[in-house]
Amino acid sequence: MAPSAMSRWTKALSEAQPVPYWLEDPGKPHPEPALTGAETCDLLVVGGGYSGLWTALIAKERDPGRDVVLLEGREAGWAASGRNGGFCAASLTHGLPNGLARWPEEIHKLEELGARNLDEIEKAVARHDLDCEFERTGEIDVATETYQAWELRDWYEQMEREGLADGVDFLDADAVREQVDSPTFQAGLWDRRGVAMLNPAKLAWGLKRACLRLGVRVYEHTPALDLKPYGAGMAVRTPYGSVRARKVALGTNIFPNLVKRVRAYTVPVYDYALMTEPLSQEQLASVGWKNRQGLGDSANQFHYFRLSADNRILWGGYDAIHHYGGRVRREYDDRPETYAKLAGHFFTCFPQLEGVRFTHAWGGAIDTCSRFSAFFGTAHQGKVSYAAGYTGLGVGATRFGAEVMLDLLAGEVTERTSLEMVRRKPLPFPPEPFAWTGIALTKWSLARADSHGGRRNLWLRTMDRLGLGFDS
Repeated sequence: MAPSAMSRWTKALSEAQPVPYWLEDPGKPHPEPALTGAETCDLLVVGGGYSGLWTALIAKERDPGRDVVLLEGREAGWAASGRNGGFCAASLTHGLPNGLARWPEEIHKLEELGARNLDEIEKAVARHDLDCEFERTGEIDVATETYQAWELRDWYEQMEREGLADGVDFLDADAVREQVDSPTFQAGLWDRRGVAMLNPAKLAWGLKRACLRLGVRVYEHTPALDLKPYGAGMAVRTPYGSVRARKVALGTNIFPNLVKRVRAYTVPVYDYALMTEPLSQEQLASVGWKNRQGLGDSANQFHYFRLSADNRILWGGYDAIHHYGGRVRREYDDRPETYAKLAGHFFTCFPQLEGVRFTHAWGGAIDTCSRFSAFFGTAHQGKVSYAAGYTGLGVGATRFGAEVMLDLLAGEVTERTSLEMVRRKPLPFPPEPFAWTGIALTKWSLARADSHGGRRNLWLRTMDRLGLGFDS
């Protein structure tokens, strides 16, 4: 990239605020008071992101008489749930290719459960009046290189053979550019019903309000410090009090799990995004995008992008940054070198939008696991359940994970708990320095594959055979 071009494009970042666009909203709810003193309940939910909020809400819907408490260390939706791109996908497996490769015998059931889960989210949005800008637009995976176009067509033909192509269309270069016009687009796969766009922070805030209306006691700015057996149940200590509960559901995702043996299964990966100013009608017309689909490109180092309700473009992805030791720190949320890279990529994709400025630039941690999709389990003789490892595709899948955690706590054998995906865990990450070294080598290999026609080197082929990987 020529220095003059980079300088021209980075000027678009000159007024970008280093805060998540979604969270800078005048309608943001006030936090609930912190817990002081001792509480008792039937079910304690730890974590006020999507995972915990869906668990508390569904627990009350299943049994309105159940006494439910939710603890959140800061404020509901402040972390990944309020920082993501707002892609609410039906897939429970981080995309169909990953699911088909790992659970071929279950893939039809997994796809059915995922579609049902997305339908239930849409119903919950209406039932609880979750004002989260929900749009069932679908998503287009786009090819920006010739080899990617061939791979998309081959994948579409495989989907047809497997009976998994319902609602999916292959788009050639002309067809995809008719939907969204970029000179870089060479083909696309449009999943018409399997993805919705939404405002991620408003979803979290709406779920919190719904929980409160149903009688969940929500305490914010109340981190859970430890978890121990207490009589027939469990006890959690907080800075100013404690909670005794018959059952506990842990939805803390990337933050240290209160069941310490679970921690080795996830590593934090930092992902970054930009948000433009609202597009004018002329600018929007130059891009097309009348059907407002979410988009993602097909490279290993991929971008995701979508329109907001007020016609801004969110542009994120590409860099996936893992810091040595798996640290999660506030200073990692801001990374100007990644913002500059993303700005250059944005204007390469949409040269007709040169002159558009970015108003927000931010990052946040994703809980990545080695199989890319969530894993589940119990501890303390079934009195504690957990779900984690959504790897950047948890907006929709966390609702399914909430159902799994509640099924596990109930000791029920259901179509969810019978799945191999639920019964088995991924391989854990090795300790440092091996984790950092392996992730760095994988990232280097993925970037090399992108620049060499998708050809995967020996390291990646070995990781493929072992069913391991690194992604955001």
